[in-house]
Amino acid sequence: MDDIGLAERAESWLAAGLCAEPADRAAAEAGVRAAYAVAGLAAPDRIIWLGSPAAGAAAVAMLSTGTDGDPYVWEWLAEQDCVPGRAELGASVRSKVRTGPWARARSALVAELGPVGYARHSVATTRRCWQQLADRIVTPLRTRLTEQFAADADEVGAAAQGALLDAILGQHDAAWLAAYGDDSPELAGLARVARSAGWWWAFERIAVLTERPDQVHRDNLGRLHHAGGPALSYPDGFGMYAWRGMPVPDDVAAQLPELTADRIRSESNAEVRRVMLEYFGFDRYLSESEATRVQSDDFGVLWRLDLPGDEPLVMVEVVNATPEPDGTRRTYFLRVPPTVRTARAGVAWTFDLTEEQYAPQQQT
Repeated sequence: MDDIGLAERAESWLAAGLCAEPADRAAAEAGVRAAYAVAGLAAPDRIIWLGSPAAGAAAVAMLSTGTDGDPYVWEWLAEQDCVPGRAELGASVRSKVRTGPWARARSALVAELGPVGYARHSVATTRRCWQQLADRIVTPLRTRLTEQFAADADEVGAAAQGALLDAILGQHDAAWLAAYGDDSPELAGLARVARSAGWWWAFERIAVLTERPDQVHRDNLGRLHHAGGPALSYPDGFGMYAWRGMPVPDDVAAQLPELTADRIRSESNAEVRRVMLEYFGFDRYLSESEATRVQSDDFGVLWRLDLPGDEPLVMVEVVNATPEPDGTRRTYFLRVPPTVRTARAGVAWTFDLTEEQYAPQQQT
């Protein structure tokens, strides 16, 4: 396949990984049975569905421990006649269904292309998919779920954390499936599930499948990001707030529209405070706090405000040299490194110049 074909395949898989449409359950279940067959396993006795990776991991934990756990998940399991304590998962077959076929497909591709050719092929097909899916969605989602289940501090919570490590990532497996065609004999079943559903778990007796998200909001770099609600949400109500890729606790997200400078100052977590500052606006925070006027010159005014447990907030206040249509001039605040000592040095830094190098003939 030529470079254009590889790029088109990668884009197709990236679209599958970001898909926010309801699962194609019939296609996904056919993919599960095909994946089991490739692994030399009998098809699972039953395939059950949950609404999100959170509910899926909780269901696996409840079924493996035989305890009731989350009442909402218990109801979904009961509706599918799969009650904890009575239904038996059997042993995990993830390594046979996913790890083994992936390793064999990779070895076959290396044998076909050679080490150098495989490396070039892998970069062409999976680099962007891996960055956009594995790094920017799977990692923060897994982190959020791990923290959520760790907070439960009981047997089901511990089992759910373990279930996260046993998950097959469904559509998010597009991060590596992009290196292979949908018709790869070893991976055709996994590929069909990945194009049809979200995370899933494979056991001898039961396969636990989950829906895809119904909303995925990202910034221009592909990071999960949304100011008006969860950046990632699922049809069962599970959602994850995120700001420029950083997961934001639900209680903090609820406070963002009502933030005050005092609330930001009282936040002890530096990363959370940074999210608050970006949402609130650095310039607004500076104007509503007791910032120190450090220095001024023909290029602007340098302000500084110490932040507990974080680097100081240092900004240059500048006035746009070009007037607006109504004759007024806008004021802007430029955040600069805390080592900056003059307004001119701060403006020069924004152009990647030293203070001595920055000597504009005319400012715009």
